[in-house]
Amino acid sequence: MTVTAHKESLPFQTEVRQLLDLMIHSLYSNKEVFLRELISNASDASDKLRFEALSRDSLYEGDPEMTIAISFDKEKRELRIRDKGIGMTREEVQHNIGTIARSGTKEFLKALSGDQVKDAQLIGQFGVGFYSAFIVSDRVSLITRRAGAPVEEGVRWESVGDGTFTLETVEVPQRGTEVVLHLKEGEEEFLDGWRLRSIVRKFSDHLSWPILLPKDKEKGEEGEEKEPAEVEWETVNRAQALWMRPKSELTAEDYNGFYKHLSHDYQDPLAHLHARLEGKYEYTLLLYLPQRAPFDMWDRDRREGLKLYVRRVFIMDCAEEILPRYLRFVRGLVDSADLPLNVSREILQHNQVVETIRKGAVSRVLGLVEELIEKEPEKFATFWRQFGVVMKEGLIEDYANRERLAKLMRFASSHDPGAGQVFGLADYVKRMKEGQEKIYYVLGESRETALSSPHLEIFRKKEVEVLLLTDRVDEWMVSHLTEFEGKELQSVSQGALDLGKLQDEKEKESQESQAEAHKDFVKRVQECLKERVKEVRISSRLTESPSCLVGEEHQMSVAMERLLKEAGQEVPVTKRTLELNADHALVQGLEKESDEGRFADWCHILYDQALLTEGGRLADPAGFVRRLNGLYVNLLG
Repeated sequence: MTVTAHKESLPFQTEVRQLLDLMIHSLYSNKEVFLRELISNASDASDKLRFEALSRDSLYEGDPEMTIAISFDKEKRELRIRDKGIGMTREEVQHNIGTIARSGTKEFLKALSGDQVKDAQLIGQFGVGFYSAFIVSDRVSLITRRAGAPVEEGVRWESVGDGTFTLETVEVPQRGTEVVLHLKEGEEEFLDGWRLRSIVRKFSDHLSWPILLPKDKEKGEEGEEKEPAEVEWETVNRAQALWMRPKSELTAEDYNGFYKHLSHDYQDPLAHLHARLEGKYEYTLLLYLPQRAPFDMWDRDRREGLKLYVRRVFIMDCAEEILPRYLRFVRGLVDSADLPLNVSREILQHNQVVETIRKGAVSRVLGLVEELIEKEPEKFATFWRQFGVVMKEGLIEDYANRERLAKLMRFASSHDPGAGQVFGLADYVKRMKEGQEKIYYVLGESRETALSSPHLEIFRKKEVEVLLLTDRVDEWMVSHLTEFEGKELQSVSQGALDLGKLQDEKEKESQESQAEAHKDFVKRVQECLKERVKEVRISSRLTESPSCLVGEEHQMSVAMERLLKEAGQEVPVTKRTLELNADHALVQGLEKESDEGRFADWCHILYDQALLTEGGRLADPAGFVRRLNGLYVNLLG
């Protein structure tokens, strides 16, 4: 190849420079994975060419054979990985190699700190495995030409990992990409044919493209190596789509290796399913549950979804239509025998075949989770810690599977608050007290906040279990999950408290009597707080605290209102009911207060205390402090 156009030196994006430093100095402990990353990139490029060539056969340039060739030169200390895939233009090289073209970069770099600096899984999940070449190299070159582009529009990229790279236009006769690694001192093991074969078979045996290595040199009569007239290549992987092979032939190592290729994860998956479904439509699923949530699972711009194949032809990454958003952590692929090869994202959105695959895939994933609960509870506990919050979104999104999803949900409980989110709704129903008709829950920003809620006081007294809902999604979730096995879910902080058969007639009569005895006092408090409360009443749920705020049925919680306001959203002003504990000394003292000024101050303080307990924020903190200080002065004389 000869230079035909300008050459320029350019700086890496700041984040890339940081990544290179991590790569070179500390990130990978298992160096051989660099080869897997580069082979995986070559495989993806070959997949993309085959897909684009479906409509433009000329992209093959008269050579439809696609292979991934690995060669080495011990004298030059060079290792080469060459594919005949789609290749890249100059702009694509600069964009894909010189920058990290996705959001969440800062979060990613934050994650690579402390003990996680050596956690190799993050770099793969982030999709920048190309930089792993610098683990074993002091100089890396990339020569590429996009399929269909003129020979003279090839590109050569090179860097020594010092924060800059050169970009040069060169002649490249053959389409595709070649990565040339000049190995560091001490990395000679990667210039050995046997070692390279073992790495390929360990990590990349499942790839459907032939991976070629030069045959070992033959030995002469005296044991000397004979130089062949030309390089003879041999295929060192099976070069067969793993998901099309019978399950009986596949081992756990086969499945785990393929998962790592698909996901760039460095841990084995938690579980997998492999199913071929036949009926009106025929398709194959190979799906995995990861052991850990990706660091950017909450990134709005994150691409997610399964790889889509049609009759073993790669069609697209991240087919989001195959699984609902609450299963966005699932990795894997679907291979359809019925979709057209020219299928587009628009077609996927309104297609009966896709709808059938989606239903089947969701059902199989939920079945896999159910199997973990039944057979491998420790794995399910790991799964729930990582993905439980996301699974709760399913109760909002997936009406068809709501009952099935409800059985998978896990929550913390006042029954054993230290155990974490380990209790299912079925567990709760089994432990319900005689006469209990509802499943009670309390919302809180944390386990500690939920446990300290004054709304739990009557439930503690009666030893009634309350579920502690502390995830942000929980409030939306329970607005869609209103009952389980015929038992209504009831918030302990919303609506008038009705304990049903858990209260005897004497208790009910006593509450009615209290309400009647204090009606003038209640009216006086309500008049004082009429701008802030909807109603004031004597409480049947408080046994220790003087006051609490109670929302209407289905009214947004105080804490949620605060979160939405902090996010910049307009939240309509809503009034709540203030409940007073008639047996509390503070309330009894307030009822006897004759000074209207002090009475008003105490009323506002009781309201503000109840608001703070609910996780709300005071509209007038200075007024709260002023009233409190004034009352302190009175108490001190």
